[in-house]
Amino acid sequence: MQKTLFLLLLLLLLCAPNTHGFGSMGPISASFGKDELFCAIDASGKQNIICWGKNTTSPFSSQPSSSSSSSQSYFTSIPAMSALSGGEGFLCGILANTSQSYCWEVSTTTTMISKPGADLVLVPPAYRNTAYSHIAAGKNHVCAVRGSYFADHDSGTVDCWELSRTLNNTLIAIHSNSFNDQFTSNLVLNKIVSGEGFTCGEVRDGGLVCWGPESTQLGVSNSNMTGSFSVLASGRSSICGVTNGSGDLKCWGEPSSFSNPPPTVELISLSAGSNHFCGIRKDNHIVECWGNLNSSMVPKSYGFMAIASSDYTTCGIREADLLLDCWLVNASKTDFDPPLELSSPGLCRGSECNSGEFAFNVSVLNEPDLTSLCVRQDLRICSSCGSNCSQGFFLSSPCTQNSDRVCIACSLCQNSSCYDVCGLHFHHSSLELHWHHLRRLVLIIGSSALGFFLILICGCVLPRLVGNKGKKKNSKSSIEEDEENVGLHTSPSIASCPGVPQVFRLSELKDATNGFKEFNELGRGSYGFVYKATLADGKVVAVKRANAATIIHTNNRDFEMELEILCKIRHCNIVNLLGYCAEMGERLLVYEYMPHGTLNDHLHGGLSPLNWSLRLKIAMQAAKGLEYLHKELVPPIVHKDLKSSNILLDSEWGARIADFGLLASSDKVLNGDLESDVYNFGIALLEILSGRKAYDIDFSPPNIVEWAVPLIKQGKAAAIIDRYVALPRNVEPLLKLADIAELAVRENPSQRPQMVDIASWLEQIVKDGLIL
Repeated sequence: MQKTLFLLLLLLLLCAPNTHGFGSMGPISASFGKDELFCAIDASGKQNIICWGKNTTSPFSSQPSSSSSSSQSYFTSIPAMSALSGGEGFLCGILANTSQSYCWEVSTTTTMISKPGADLVLVPPAYRNTAYSHIAAGKNHVCAVRGSYFADHDSGTVDCWELSRTLNNTLIAIHSNSFNDQFTSNLVLNKIVSGEGFTCGEVRDGGLVCWGPESTQLGVSNSNMTGSFSVLASGRSSICGVTNGSGDLKCWGEPSSFSNPPPTVELISLSAGSNHFCGIRKDNHIVECWGNLNSSMVPKSYGFMAIASSDYTTCGIREADLLLDCWLVNASKTDFDPPLELSSPGLCRGSECNSGEFAFNVSVLNEPDLTSLCVRQDLRICSSCGSNCSQGFFLSSPCTQNSDRVCIACSLCQNSSCYDVCGLHFHHSSLELHWHHLRRLVLIIGSSALGFFLILICGCVLPRLVGNKGKKKNSKSSIEEDEENVGLHTSPSIASCPGVPQVFRLSELKDATNGFKEFNELGRGSYGFVYKATLADGKVVAVKRANAATIIHTNNRDFEMELEILCKIRHCNIVNLLGYCAEMGERLLVYEYMPHGTLNDHLHGGLSPLNWSLRLKIAMQAAKGLEYLHKELVPPIVHKDLKSSNILLDSEWGARIADFGLLASSDKVLNGDLESDVYNFGIALLEILSGRKAYDIDFSPPNIVEWAVPLIKQGKAAAIIDRYVALPRNVEPLLKLADIAELAVRENPSQRPQMVDIASWLEQIVKDGLIL
């Protein structure tokens, strides 16, 4: 059984700068204004920069390269950075090798992200060779704290300069009289943030000071402001900070931008846009946003390591996989589609991690050639330990020196230690889950189609008619003796079958289901009810109890031949029949119990969403189940109703095919039906890849094939990948999965591959082990 979903990573360091977004510094930042562009430090260990903007999904690296989207082409040669901070139409950072400042202009309306040579004029000559430990870009100015970035101390005097546009619209740096005066020259600061016409910083000995032409509008009193802050962030006309010790959130400036703050929870990271703030909670790393924004757009199902905001958009680095995610806070639809690139979870530093922090362990990324996320081996990324998990997960183990706390999906909860957290309950004195939860967890579990049901009922009725004729009075088998005790006899053909089902007593199954009580019910359908049952030996099974209509319409003669074949079906990727009971007019079938429900439950029903390794394994195993029905049985069995709700998951998360149909009557019909199975399996693959339902009226087009296939054919398969699930470092296997799905759902049945080929392709993808 899969014991954990992911080793969850964490947030940002407390001692080094811990803020991200407009006016602050972090591993991810954004420019604001009409030319919004996000950039982040990548997780290659070289501290290169990747950038993305509106209407493009093309990543930009620190190395000279070019890439294009449907509407734009970009070029960049940004050097490696230790930290980033964004202003209006430009970004700045601290160079990884020299600690010197570096700024560049951005434009998403031209063909370039950085104008050649622009970086040479965005830092004044007097400051170009100065080392800085902190930098903060405002609307049209930059301030930086002197000192080596990787030094143990992080306080120093501050330099500021302004950016101005020339007559030909070129952005240049000029000396600032508005931000450099006698007052600022005497300041020794730990961290700073900048906004529109102001900069604020934490004084080394405690207290918050602000300066600049618009600083008086904030209402911060430089004379009586005391205390220190773990994080700071500024918007255009406001500033918020989290105090050390108490963890209180304090804000100044324009009230509407920080109205309706989150409930009393400590935040370990802040970012700000023009009229809103966002922060990452210390306990579970979920994002909380407040101010003037659409809060419904903020993701709540997973945590983040770092976040950054522009005027209208917030992007973050997800803790589960270090991938980028973006959402709009002041609009209904995002134009930002971040690249599928791993980003650094925090800022590299030279000092040791403090209490309540862990040193990020690069080994969790499963990159054999990667030993550090920093340019030097003596550097480290220290992240704040979490103490809780997001909804749907429970805490398995606490934070250690080299790893964050471990959270496990509630679908894997198996004992009382996680029942309360996951909202589960004991049933009597046993460890059974509440039947409501089971009903959600296993819907129509261990099922076969109505035809399968009727076939096996015949196996119970038929022996009544012919059993005595084939029975020898002086040599009864143990199976025949059991059947005689309940008034049933098995035909010789069935008795000789290696997969012969067990005959159960009615009283035995009544006890196992607590008298077929409602709290043991797993599901219901036209055939009747499905119950969870615990047999006398402790084995858990699923029992299907036929209703009157099912029994009345049973036709013994039609199923006699098929019963002998079906009793031989035994495969690790098929939901296998275990036994039956036909006593006292009852028709009961006993199947293997599938504790993890259906694939549909996990993709669309609110259960754990399944990681990509598991999704690929499920796709491969389901294909093998269908391959078994199509190729290994003579005559073949056609499923006829394959869908995600008929792919069940056993205790080891193995995929099992259920509810398959009857045998085809001729080769012509057989071939057509087999190709129909392939088409339906292709739809299931698209559901696995996208997380979207096969048909959903909330989307346009509602049909998943009509939506996904054109994108795959255009080479844009990455656009259909489910972004609500932690993605792998290598997405190539998912793109291959998309290609297989496209082949399976082709309009012309003759162009569809056979299940044996699909199973082989999927098995190779899984064997390659590229999903990490």
